Amino acid sequence: MTQDDLLARAQAWLAEDPDQETREELAALLDRNATDELADRFAGTLQFGTAGLRGELGAGPMRMNRSVVIRAAAGLAAYLNAKGERGGLVVIGYDARYKSADFARDTAAVMIGAGLRAAVLPRPLPTPVLAYAIRHLGAVAGVEVTASHNPPRDNGYKVYLGDGSQIVPPADAEIAAEIAAVRSLADVPRPESGWETLGDEVLDAYLERTDAVLTAGSPRTARTVYTAMHGVGKDVLTAAFGRAGFPPPALVAAQADPDPAFPTVAFPNPEEPGAMDLAFEAARAVDPDIVIANDPDADRCAVAVPDASVEGGWRMLRGDEVGALLAAHLVHKGATGVFAESIVSSSLLGRIAQAAGVGYEETLTGFKWIARVEGLRYGYEEALGYCVDPEGVRDKDGITAALLVTELASVLKEQDRTLTDLLDDLAVAHGLHATDQLSVRVEDLGVIANAMAALRERPPVSLAGLTVVSAEDLTKGTESLPPTDGLRYHLEGDYRARVIVRPSGTEPKLKCYLEVVVPVGDGSELATARATGDRVLSAIKRDLSAAAGL
Repeated sequence: MTQDDLLARAQAWLAEDPDQETREELAALLDRNATDELADRFAGTLQFGTAGLRGELGAGPMRMNRSVVIRAAAGLAAYLNAKGERGGLVVIGYDARYKSADFARDTAAVMIGAGLRAAVLPRPLPTPVLAYAIRHLGAVAGVEVTASHNPPRDNGYKVYLGDGSQIVPPADAEIAAEIAAVRSLADVPRPESGWETLGDEVLDAYLERTDAVLTAGSPRTARTVYTAMHGVGKDVLTAAFGRAGFPPPALVAAQADPDPAFPTVAFPNPEEPGAMDLAFEAARAVDPDIVIANDPDADRCAVAVPDASVEGGWRMLRGDEVGALLAAHLVHKGATGVFAESIVSSSLLGRIAQAAGVGYEETLTGFKWIARVEGLRYGYEEALGYCVDPEGVRDKDGITAALLVTELASVLKEQDRTLTDLLDDLAVAHGLHATDQLSVRVEDLGVIANAMAALRERPPVSLAGLTVVSAEDLTKGTESLPPTDGLRYHLEGDYRARVIVRPSGTEPKLKCYLEVVVPVGDGSELATARATGDRVLSAIKRDLSAAAGL
């Protein structure tokens, strides 16, 4: 694109931008002749895929803004109409991030203008409430405006179809084609009224449904510290806990209420270093049984447990550990059906399912795949996502997961036991499944492409001194999985070590998922097994970094 073409494209975008804030931002860039910055914003368009849209807020087609959202909504509406859904209901939810309410209102207006019906949730609410509302209201689609746990300057646009699950191919490509066909915002009718703003009836129905994940008469004694991570989870989670009869959670006050600036954390993700510091500080003051955190849109659930061996006395459980604990609890409760997880999650779930005689299935990464498993009873993936009531919410749900893990902590407390004790039991029964992640955040997406290319061109022959006995390029698909951008390695030996490398679908990160299974004879061997697992994982991480050029 020549400089003249760049300036012409920016001027054309400015002329139809409906948002005063981004108009002023773009006009200032043009006045300064900031061609490098303009080129970054106009180098292409945000790509609509199976994660919908997600990106930094700002002016231009490579940023999240009202112009981009209106085009996305118009593309979705055209797709729905082409599928014969004219007149159908689209339900829209949103979080408390910058511009979320504006994006939700724009989406509703576009749906009405396209001959569909639209209903907007009454205020910023957790993503699982929107996922529930789709099926509860008989909608043909749903939209959630959220960037989940991304940095403060990001926002996103997540699309569900009428089955209550997130879109998968080919729907994503078909919607993207309709978005690309939108020539001008002037071609998109946007009436100023006509949609419905819902009351609390849907939220009340969701909360009533949360009771279904608990066993009638089960213990409800575990005490919790809870952080909403500056997001929208607090009111819904505390209401669910109150209905269930659990002790009211002790709130991390500085993070309890929605704040799009996320002032106390570098990244509003419980997995990120430092994000749980205030929660652990609160735990040291009130001595609860467990600590629970939601991410900002409350579809993820993090759990921490007392651990005298670590600095500060509290340890975050890995998502794989919580996934195994919830599976064991559901087995104990007599759950039947299929247990499912994504390929990047621990193989321990398969062993728990096999021992219990329940079905098991492995899917590609993301709940858009897990939620579609036929006969699903429970699904999880290592990034703190758990689906414990698929008949109610066909997506990850940080509220019901928090209820279920607190019930489990209560059951164990009545037995004078803890979540850590149950993890030890699972390790003795099935082997110690040690997992870790090598996650590299980049400014330049070319770093990720180069790393993937290096691994494809020169695949490692050994990691941590263990021979790589199989190397799969998942872009070709497997017998059970459709194609995806990823690599999977299995290593020789008794440790059943496994490595998966893939670019993140929602953040500028390269993610490498590592697992080592260490045999355990009895409880006396656990400490040695953990040390072995840590040693082998560290060596794999070191060698993989070198092989990928990181």
